[in-house]
Amino acid sequence: MAAVLVLSAACTTPPSGPTRVEVLGTLPHDTGAFTQGLELVDGVLYEGTGLEGQSSLRRLDPASGELRQRVDLPEPLFGEGITVVGDRIWQLTWRDGVAIERDRDTLEEVRRVTYEGEGWGLCRDGDRLVMSDGSDELAFRDPASFAETGSVAVRRDGQPVTRLNELECVGGQVWANVWQTDEVVRIDPANGQVTDTVDLSGLRPADVPASNVLNGIAAVPGTDEFLVTGKNWPTIFRVRFTRS
Repeated sequence: MAAVLVLSAACTTPPSGPTRVEVLGTLPHDTGAFTQGLELVDGVLYEGTGLEGQSSLRRLDPASGELRQRVDLPEPLFGEGITVVGDRIWQLTWRDGVAIERDRDTLEEVRRVTYEGEGWGLCRDGDRLVMSDGSDELAFRDPASFAETGSVAVRRDGQPVTRLNELECVGGQVWANVWQTDEVVRIDPANGQVTDTVDLSGLRPADVPASNVLNGIAAVPGTDEFLVTGKNWPTIFRVRFTRS
């Protein structure tokens, strides 16, 4: 584990001061993994990766980062966000209009459902799924049928927040990577308001090109910590967001 490193971060209308990012530790990460989704459940770190011909769903050891299992998506599917629902995992595709439901233990495909538009990020918020499509809207979906049940527009200081990407639902809030930035934003799904903005630019390894953007955020159950990484990054960071 790495020594604790504290980074400054920005915050939208902070109640007490800027959010600070503490790096609590690191894990090795496959630089061949074009990370699209990350979720930690019951001691297993699930990762969805993208790119046509390279997309996969993986089970990783959250203590070591070691790959335990991998299944590849058939071409031309381009994998996107993932989330666990009971004994199943949903995996989005980008422009293929298909969500794949998989067995959580075997990662084998159970069925496919279709949807309109693009698929980017996905997370479970209680009895519903929250999905992003690269716009300023989050869609709500039924976790069993995948049917859309509603949506909300995301705003920060009255302005649309577009390019919402990988999502993590925790504590009734939605954390979202903003594509082509080093930001994650916290969103109240009840009204779409951004309640915090955190700059994670200090995490990017020096030898990682800017095109390999931050993407991948997973809450660590039972803690206030997260695992974060980026596309083809060599490292997964364990972090905590705190107020100064």
